[in-house]
Amino acid sequence: MARKHLLADLIPAKLSADNSSAQTQDLPEPAASAFVSRGAIGAVSRSIEMLKSQSITELDPDVIDAPDVTDRLEESDEHFQEFAAQIKEHGQQVPILVRPHPTQEGRYQIAYGRRRLRAVKAAGRLVKAAVRQMSDEELILAQGQENSARKDLSYIEKALYSAELERKGYSRQLIIGALGVDKAAVSHLISTAARIPADVIRMIGPAPKAGRDRWVELANRTEQKGALEKARKLLQEALKGKSSDERFVAIFEGLAPTKKSTVRAHLWTADDGVKAAKFKDENKSLTLIIDKQAAPEFGEYLMTMLPELYRAYKDARKTANDEEGSN
Repeated sequence: MARKHLLADLIPAKLSADNSSAQTQDLPEPAASAFVSRGAIGAVSRSIEMLKSQSITELDPDVIDAPDVTDRLEESDEHFQEFAAQIKEHGQQVPILVRPHPTQEGRYQIAYGRRRLRAVKAAGRLVKAAVRQMSDEELILAQGQENSARKDLSYIEKALYSAELERKGYSRQLIIGALGVDKAAVSHLISTAARIPADVIRMIGPAPKAGRDRWVELANRTEQKGALEKARKLLQEALKGKSSDERFVAIFEGLAPTKKSTVRAHLWTADDGVKAAKFKDENKSLTLIIDKQAAPEFGEYLMTMLPELYRAYKDARKTANDEEGSN
C-alpha cells in the first residue's frame, strides 16, 4: 500500500466555500481546533495500526506455534538438512506469514513457512515474519494460496489437508478456495484420505511421485483383510531409512493381490477320436468345457443325464463304504 494512502486520513477534509468543514462549522474556534487535532491523532493511530498489520519484523521462533490444521507432512531429515544449510549460509530471504495467536498473548500462529521457521530456528537466529491479523478462514486461504503458487503439495498432502479441514468443521467452499480446485476434486481428495488411516499416510509421507491413481489403488488394497496390519508392520520395521517414495512403492507392492496360479486345461478325447471336451482339475473345483463344434448337442445330452449320473455316483459311494465296513 502506498504511503500516501496510508496517511490520507492525516489530511484535513476539504473546506467548503465559506471556509468551514461540515464537522466544524458550527463549533467555536478553540473547539473546532481541538476536534481537528483529535481527528489527526486518531488518523495517526489508525495508520500506525495499519502499518503494523502489514509489517515485517523479527521474532523468536519459540513464540510461534503451528495452526490447528497443517498442510504438510514431514519431509526427510536429509532434505531438511540441505535446506537448513542454505538458510544458515545465505540467510532467510523470504519472510514467513504469521498472525497474533488468537488465545495466547505474546505468541503467534504460522500461516505458511513452517520449513523456513524450522531452518531458522536450527540456525539459532530470529525469523523474519510478516505479521497480519487473520481469522481462521483467512489463515487457511493464505496457506492454500501460497501452496497453489508453488504447486509443490503432493496429492496425498492435499487429500489429508482437505479431510482434516472438513473434520474441523470448515466448509467445502472454503477448502475449494484454499486449494484452488473444483468441487469434484475436493470430494475425491477427501474420499481418498478417508479410506486410508491417517497414521499410515503419515508413516508413508508425502510420496511426491505417487499421483492420484496410485493412491486410490493403495486405498483399495488397504481395505483387504489384514492389509493394514501388514502395512503398519512394514513401515515400523522394514522401511526405516527409506525415502517417502520408496516407502510408498514398498507398501504398494507389499499389498498387491496374490496372483492366482493358472491351471492348464486338459483335452478329453472320446473312444472314436472326437475331441469333445476340455477340463480343469483344481483344488476346489473341476471345470468341464464342451466343444459344441466337435460334439454337437453332447453338452445338452450330458445335462439331461446329470441326475442319473449323480445317483449312480451316490450308489457307488454307498457300495464302497459298505464293503469297507464289512472288512
